[in-house]
Amino acid sequence: MLEKALRGSPRYWGLLFVLAAAIGLGFGFYLYQLSYGLTVTGMSRDVSWGFYIAQFTYLVGVAASAVMLVLPYYFHHFKAFSKMIILGEFLAIAAVTMCLGFIVVDIGQPQRMLNVILFPTPNSVLFWDMLVLNGYLVLNLVIGWTSLQCYKKDVPPPSWIKPLVYLSIMWAFSIHTVTAFLYAGLPGRHYWLTAIMAARFLASAFCSGPSLLLLLIMFLRKLTKFEPGKEAIQALATIITYAMCVNVFFVLLEMFTAFYSNIPGETDPMVFLFSGLDGVNNLVPFMWTAVVLGLGSLALLIPVKIRYNQNVLPYALIMLVIGTWIDKGMALIVAGFTPNPFEKVTSYMPTIPELMITLMVYSIGALVLTVLWKIATSIRMEKEGV
Repeated sequence: MLEKALRGSPRYWGLLFVLAAAIGLGFGFYLYQLSYGLTVTGMSRDVSWGFYIAQFTYLVGVAASAVMLVLPYYFHHFKAFSKMIILGEFLAIAAVTMCLGFIVVDIGQPQRMLNVILFPTPNSVLFWDMLVLNGYLVLNLVIGWTSLQCYKKDVPPPSWIKPLVYLSIMWAFSIHTVTAFLYAGLPGRHYWLTAIMAARFLASAFCSGPSLLLLLIMFLRKLTKFEPGKEAIQALATIITYAMCVNVFFVLLEMFTAFYSNIPGETDPMVFLFSGLDGVNNLVPFMWTAVVLGLGSLALLIPVKIRYNQNVLPYALIMLVIGTWIDKGMALIVAGFTPNPFEKVTSYMPTIPELMITLMVYSIGALVLTVLWKIATSIRMEKEGV
């Protein structure tokens, strides 16, 4: 099936060229970071996780969100998702690839990754995060590629696929739960020390990931003759709406707990995000933007007539993706480090090298996704005689 990726329109090859150029440009900055260390980033002693880990956290949710297609399709036999499910699994592959890429660029010297394998520490959450992420990548590769191959040959999937699918459903929940435990297990960080951190992660994943998938599918439909089906789009939009409502509810629970208890360790990070703390307010405009976009997306998604209007739906999805990306990315990471144990606030903003290296990792993921989707859509349209 790989030969499908070697044939395409000039527009397809142009996209691959642009992505390859972005990867090359970002790799140059990565070599610069390797030479001079993480001092070229905006990170410091007080804010030791930054833009890289923010992207990692968000993309783990995108990877986990594939379960929102797999679960209805296999558990409830919702066949409307039949055309979209392979695209969701391939998006999960690209998302996990980017997650691993952001881990590589964040640890500084890449050979340090071997320490996790050569010196396994089962009492470390990071060790389990490594296992679940790589396991999920393998599961989606095997399930997605085998299913597509069987579809091409008009043969039923082998009997061992279904147990792997059921395993992948549980695994999808695990990858984001373990990632949440990386934060919730740190007692010195009050913003992260909450019992519903994993629940918040899953709720935001199940609205932002499907939103990104649906946006990409609608864009793909404009570029090709691929048609996911009206019922599938409406069903996924409904799932996104419910998940976003739960996500907003969980955020409000956190805010009530913080401000009603009035414990400084709980309130300070939120004050920092929404009005600034000790004169540092560089994240305030971003946070209020996230609030406006998040609530605005719900205003468009909750009314059924607006949600099912495919001319309006993309705008609601874009608003939701950007809003959750801010809240679950920079806001989550920096607020967790604010204030530091000495009650001081350290300003953090990503530097140009950080942004360019981030562009490199996203371009790698986009390249993987483009090739996989090209193969999947080519086979499907060939079988349908389009």
